[in-house]
Amino acid sequence: QAQLVESGGGLVQAGGSLRLSCAASGRTFSFYAISWFRHPPGKEREFVAGINWSGGSTSYADSVKGRFTISRDNTKGTVYLQMNSLKPEDMAVYYCAAKRGSATAQTIGYDYWGQGTQVTVSS
Repeated sequence: QAQLVESGGGLVQAGGSLRLSCAASGRTFSFYAISWFRHPPGKEREFVAGINWSGGSTSYADSVKGRFTISRDNTKGTVYLQMNSLKPEDMAVYYCAAKRGSATAQTIGYDYWGQGTQVTVSS
C-alpha cells in the first residue's frame, strides 16, 4: 500500500531550525510532485512549499520564503523541508502530499497524504 510518512517534527525555540522528512513507500513517487502543507491551530490547512518530480522547480508560500527550503532525493524516496529561523506562527501539524503533474497550493488534486508531524515553536 502506497504511503507517505513524515518525521522530524518536535519542539524548538523561536529562531531555531528543524528538518522534516517525508518518506515514500509502497510505490515509487519519483514522478510525483510533493508538497508540504501545514495546519496551524484554529486555522485552515495551508500550502508551505512544493517541488516537482525532478527537483528542478520549487515554490514557496510568501510566509516561508527565505527561511524554508524544500528538496528531494529520489534515490531514497524522500522529500525534505529544512526550516530555519522558526517563528511561533510556524507552529502547526505539517503534512506532505503527492500529486501527478505540478505542485499546486490547493489541497485538491493530491492523491496521497501523510499522517502529519507536529512542529511546536516556543517564544
